[in-house]
Amino acid sequence: MSDSDGKKTLGLRGSSRPGNVKQSFSHGRTKNVVVETKRKRVVVPKPGAAKSGSGAAPAASGSRRPAGISDAEMERRLKALQAAKAREAEETAQREAEEKARAEERERRRAEAEAKEREQREAEERARQKAEEEERKRAEEAEAAKRAAAAPAPAPKAERPAPNKPAPAASPRKSERERDQRPSRGKGRDDNRRSGKLTLGQATGGEGNRQRSMAAMKRKQERARQKAMGGSVEREKVVRDVQLPETIVVSELANRMAERVADVVKSLMQMGMMVTQNQSIDADTAELIIEEFGHKVTRVSDADVEDVIKEVEDKDEDLKPRPPVITIMGHVDHGKTSLLDAIRDARVVAGEAGGITQHIGAYQVTTESGTVLSFLDTPGHAAFTSMRSRGAQVTDIVVLVVAADDAVMPQTVEAINHAKAAGVPMIVAINKIDKPAADPTKVRTDLLQHEVVVEAMSGEVQDVEVSAVTGQGLDELLEAIALQAEILELKANPDRAAQGAVIEAQLDVGRGPVATVLVQNGTLRQGDIFVVGEQYGKVRALINDKGERVEEAGPSVPVEVLGLNGTPEAGDVLNVTETEAQAREIAEYREQAAKDKRAAAGAATTLEQLMAKAKEDENVSELPILVKADVQGSAEAIVQAMEKIGNEEVRVRVLHSGVGAITETDVGLAEASGAPIMGFNVRANASARNTANQKGVEIRYYSVIYDLVDDVKAAASGLLSAEIRENFIGYAQIKEVFKVTGVGKVAGCLVTEGVARRSAGVRLLRDNVVIHEGTLKTLKRFKDEVAEVQSGQECGMAFENYDDIRPNDVIEIFEREEVTRTLD
Repeated sequence: MSDSDGKKTLGLRGSSRPGNVKQSFSHGRTKNVVVETKRKRVVVPKPGAAKSGSGAAPAASGSRRPAGISDAEMERRLKALQAAKAREAEETAQREAEEKARAEERERRRAEAEAKEREQREAEERARQKAEEEERKRAEEAEAAKRAAAAPAPAPKAERPAPNKPAPAASPRKSERERDQRPSRGKGRDDNRRSGKLTLGQATGGEGNRQRSMAAMKRKQERARQKAMGGSVEREKVVRDVQLPETIVVSELANRMAERVADVVKSLMQMGMMVTQNQSIDADTAELIIEEFGHKVTRVSDADVEDVIKEVEDKDEDLKPRPPVITIMGHVDHGKTSLLDAIRDARVVAGEAGGITQHIGAYQVTTESGTVLSFLDTPGHAAFTSMRSRGAQVTDIVVLVVAADDAVMPQTVEAINHAKAAGVPMIVAINKIDKPAADPTKVRTDLLQHEVVVEAMSGEVQDVEVSAVTGQGLDELLEAIALQAEILELKANPDRAAQGAVIEAQLDVGRGPVATVLVQNGTLRQGDIFVVGEQYGKVRALINDKGERVEEAGPSVPVEVLGLNGTPEAGDVLNVTETEAQAREIAEYREQAAKDKRAAAGAATTLEQLMAKAKEDENVSELPILVKADVQGSAEAIVQAMEKIGNEEVRVRVLHSGVGAITETDVGLAEASGAPIMGFNVRANASARNTANQKGVEIRYYSVIYDLVDDVKAAASGLLSAEIRENFIGYAQIKEVFKVTGVGKVAGCLVTEGVARRSAGVRLLRDNVVIHEGTLKTLKRFKDEVAEVQSGQECGMAFENYDDIRPNDVIEIFEREEVTRTLD
């Protein structure tokens, strides 16, 4: 089948209609294709087929409908179609009406916003004009006042200078021009809003609403005043003395010169140095910059930061009497704290674990005569030597307590040496005079051996016989102290920056780092900023020896200081500074200096020394431990005690010592090193306990230092190899040698001494020279194998793997036992 153009088409004959379809391909190619569409077949009923009784209306002339659909159904369908079209037209009209209303609402809102913005700009313009007018009037009044003050007589109004008159007229014209120009900028903002973008200026109400800073307002007023005075006047350059350390940060250099950081960075870039404001530059470069900006340079070193702590020479008229500081020293258990208790009428011993003083206590006592005395109670045990040493450095008078029934002991001699080294006078208190075995004369005689000559022996050192139990001689002791203090004429200036010494320091769980400070000069007040060793802080609270909060502490007053940023070392000096920046700078310098010193000490070790130490360490067993204590002095004393434990085979190594509770960090270090943790008057927190249980780290708690030392000694002793001891149990002499098939040579022996045992070790002696050492293969009595043979009996012996035996050789029988060794 073909169409009119002669093109062939595919389809059914007599039932299709031709049509064109355009096909599109890639790269823009198209193709026209002729297709045929199939006609729908419509069945038309024959005339008269519809029954007259059906009630159906006759079909319209020429209309076509599907077979089987009546005229009524067809009419119903047409009505439904018309109703649907009507509803669709109505909905379309409604949507158009709503869209038109929304557009009108948007236009109305935009118009309202534009009107509101225009009103706002006009209000701002009016306010600005009013401010300029007021500024101009003030400038004119200032100018008029200045000229009136300069002229001999008041000038008439008609002679007022003309240049200022046109100013009022010029300002409104300028504002009108600005007002005419502003709407275009507003239009731009409207365009931005319509485009969906919202700037910070629009969100805050436009650029006109932005608040100017006070400095900007002052600069503007200054410019207006200078303009009214008849021209701009350059500010006079302020030349500053700039302190320049060895290195300085660029921003800090700009701050010290009072110049803009950007200008300083620009000058450095012009010199070829691409730096930012947070980078450091050397002193030579900084000096060039300072000279370029016209300032003067003062070169300082890092150590100069401590120059703010000035050693003030007090004038005689400023000095006032101060209480003496008395340190009680002596051997352990000689009754130092009990004596102080009797003086204080308090119970201090009951608060110390095991009745032993383990901290330096500082107390103030007022005698019946009204004299105030400051006492320091130092521990007497050998482990606390360093603490006693610090006690002697801050004291004025030493009271040496010697028990009348025990006389001079090692720590007594140590205390005498500390007192002599500190150059302080000494008073000997012969305690326990109430005991039956008391012998004060022996005490005085023993002291002579250490160059301490008491008054009873025609010397200058005062001695008092006392009893802490009965109170005998306490008044005489206080009188002796008061007399010695009067001779010393102790004075200090309370009206200066405070200076003191740290007696003890600890890390309190609730209060943080706490230092017990004995004020030596000046008055320490709440709120003072201070530096102490490598730490600094601000006095948050002062607590006296009775546990009461006080506002200030004068010379010779011991107080607890709260407000430190870290725990200082006992013995550090506390100095009050003017600013916190100074205190922080000094503390940081000291910390860095300490680090450099430690690094230098480590670097000084030569390779040969390191090799020798490594070789030495190979033969030494180490017991690593971690130590945590409640106060610094106790931690120091424990570490010193640990260093003394050990010998050439074993030693104790303290991996870490610190102040405060045992933490997870300590447990982690202990686990990595396989070390136990020794807690002295401290406990592990909950997380540390859980971690220790999980990782199997042992934590031991102690409240008496001797128990800790003994336990570590026992643990270190376990690392010692056991000592092998030989016990000789018998001798046997070989009488005859026999050859036995399958056994070898067998010695016929006579046990001459002791007993011969099968399990014992044996040595073969020939002419008293050891030929062989080993074990027995067999021990027989007649033909029976026996465990042992007594002295005077004969037996047969064969050595394990040894046959060179001869008559008259002697067999030495012995047993070995292991003896556990301990550290002395």
